[in-house]
Amino acid sequence: MREERAQARGSTAVEKVGDLQEIFEKSKYVADPHIAMSVFLALKLGKPLLVEGDPGCGKTEIAKVLAEGLHTQLIRLQCYEGLDVNSTIYEWDYLRQLISIRIEEQKETSTEELEQKIFSERFLLKRPLLEAVLSDGKVPPVLLIDEIDRADEEFEGFLLELLAEFQVTVPELGTFKAKQKPIIIITSNHTRELGDGLRRRCLYLYLSYPSFEKELKIVKLKVPGIEEKLAEDIVRAVAKIRSMEEVIRKPGTSETLDWAEALEALGETRLTADVARDTITCVLKNSDELSLLTGDRLHAILPKD
Repeated sequence: MREERAQARGSTAVEKVGDLQEIFEKSKYVADPHIAMSVFLALKLGKPLLVEGDPGCGKTEIAKVLAEGLHTQLIRLQCYEGLDVNSTIYEWDYLRQLISIRIEEQKETSTEELEQKIFSERFLLKRPLLEAVLSDGKVPPVLLIDEIDRADEEFEGFLLELLAEFQVTVPELGTFKAKQKPIIIITSNHTRELGDGLRRRCLYLYLSYPSFEKELKIVKLKVPGIEEKLAEDIVRAVAKIRSMEEVIRKPGTSETLDWAEALEALGETRLTADVARDTITCVLKNSDELSLLTGDRLHAILPKD
């Protein structure tokens, strides 16, 4: 049974948590022990991993780092409202089918033979879910189903067959079962509650805004050469902005990095009122929230010394 499971999962060259930590470190992804353990268990058990949490906290980056570290394909499905089977599993190449029908009609092909020809894999356009199932690489692909909470609840029903059986069904052709289980990472910003059916089929990881120490480490890794004091000022300022109740769209670590990269590019060494005022759009992306950070409130996020 263990051999069958291993064969279904494929080889990922990750035998222990330490191997996974090395992959994260090489990609400069700061992974807490609970992150590394959750991802490791998903790999070893061949289970999808649902990563939920605040926007901009590195959920999507986990899939990217895994694909890079395992030297395998990253297949990304970006979710949105109205997502359906034609966008996610398969679609027929109608133009080529029409051309084929015209050709076969001249040959007086029977209706049954014509249906068999035009509804074959030759005319099948593979979308992300089917592409992941049919992948036959040495290492399973990483399938990123990004921001699933943006999709309609009905879309979750499409996913259950894949998450439970690692297979998808095309009505005209039958069921395609994965030769090796793709590594499935599902992200959610928790803008709506996900169904129990999806949650039961996944392992779970929750990511929130990082601690000061962790975010500072991320900034120093991702923006090499930045002044230590400037990095500290930026991380503290972003933390203060997040604590403001009026700021609805809390800046994530990605916005912290944008700000740090901008100030580094400008050659700044300290976060002053003028610098913050001129560059705060790296962090806040809404006019109402920008208007909050003026006067005393702007000075409140600045370093005291």
